[in-house]
Amino acid sequence: MDGLIMAGQLILALSIIVTIHEFGHFIAARAFGIRVEKFFLFFDAWGIKLFKFKKGDTEYGIGWLPLGGYVKISGMIDESMDKEAMKLPPKDYEFRSKPAWQRLIVMLGGVVMNFILGIALMTFVTLKYEKEYLPVESINTGIYAYDLGKKIGFETGDKLVSVNGEKLDRFSDITSQSNLMGATVTVLRNGEEVEIIIPDDFYKNYTKSRPLFIRADNYAFSIDSVLADGPADKAGVLSGDKILFVDSVEINSFGDFRNSVVNNGGETVAFKLLRANDTLNLNVNVDSAGLVGVFTNIPPYKYKDYSLADGLKYGWNDGISVLEANAKGFGKIFSGKEKATDSLQGPIGIATIYGSEWKWHRFWFLTAMISLILAFMNLLPIPALDGGHVVFLTFEAITRRKLSDKFMEKAQMVGMVLLLGLMVFVIGNDIWKHILN
Repeated sequence: MDGLIMAGQLILALSIIVTIHEFGHFIAARAFGIRVEKFFLFFDAWGIKLFKFKKGDTEYGIGWLPLGGYVKISGMIDESMDKEAMKLPPKDYEFRSKPAWQRLIVMLGGVVMNFILGIALMTFVTLKYEKEYLPVESINTGIYAYDLGKKIGFETGDKLVSVNGEKLDRFSDITSQSNLMGATVTVLRNGEEVEIIIPDDFYKNYTKSRPLFIRADNYAFSIDSVLADGPADKAGVLSGDKILFVDSVEINSFGDFRNSVVNNGGETVAFKLLRANDTLNLNVNVDSAGLVGVFTNIPPYKYKDYSLADGLKYGWNDGISVLEANAKGFGKIFSGKEKATDSLQGPIGIATIYGSEWKWHRFWFLTAMISLILAFMNLLPIPALDGGHVVFLTFEAITRRKLSDKFMEKAQMVGMVLLLGLMVFVIGNDIWKHILN
């Protein structure tokens, strides 16, 4: 059942993303009077179709191979490699008969639609599920720096000012994908601005296990309630108790407390408590996850509701962050700083990221990310991808020299071989990591 849920999420996400992408090509082609012969979700390899119907000049359908989709545009050299049609004289409604700038817009249509979809879904997730955010200005006592934060130069009490010279408004943006792959953070420390460098390989320490880094935990706290039959309850901790020490560590903030228990997961620690006017010493067993079963008072920070304008702003920012992170990631792969086997995910890997439980918040967020990644990938200057066509059409527009059909056919073949090789590598890597592991 877990596998079916993962597969179902992946297929639905791909259906949405691919349909929107191909619709971008379709609507741009139709706007310029170019005939679209076929519009298919998934590939109808060897002519096998699950569903089809024809309206006007276009056949619409669903293929059986869920590895993408396509639109067949009249007079265009594409994966169909319809050489016979290309031997006939050009017709007014064909792609090849149109000016280079129109053909360029048609080729960019899919990428543009994937980008719009990604930003729209990021905005939707922000407004529908997150609803509010913690403004940096509300954290008036500064951040709490855990060990990983201290390692790169943060200190408890630092007040975040900017990242890469741009004012930081939303606290969660400090751990955006792009920032974790290298950034310069400016903080206010003892009245002076200090710059802290997040190394470009920092994400390796953070993204897998998500350890404690820097958080808005630098505030005084008390125990609001105790989990029944939890470690703290069994040790005698009560609601209203104030924790003074954990072992020999003085507790002045929630960050001090969290750090002390997390670092002693699976161990027994000594709590020194203040209860009314009495001081008590209790031994508490910390579970393996670093929890003791207490609920503390709500942090004294004022959260801000997302307005529509905020949702659009942060939806845009989150989308751009995804694109920046992917550009940095590809740069690391090509420079040899990162292994392709560790970084690239195929359909199996993506399905596992969606997870065995269908959570709509996560589903829409991941679908937004994949849509943006697909937009980025399709712009790579590889023949057979949109980016390859964009390069050739840009060359034609600048030089006013149209590349021959023979050259385009050979380029298409080279691109298809490259993409097939990449697909075999990615799926094989998926099987190795997720099935044969």
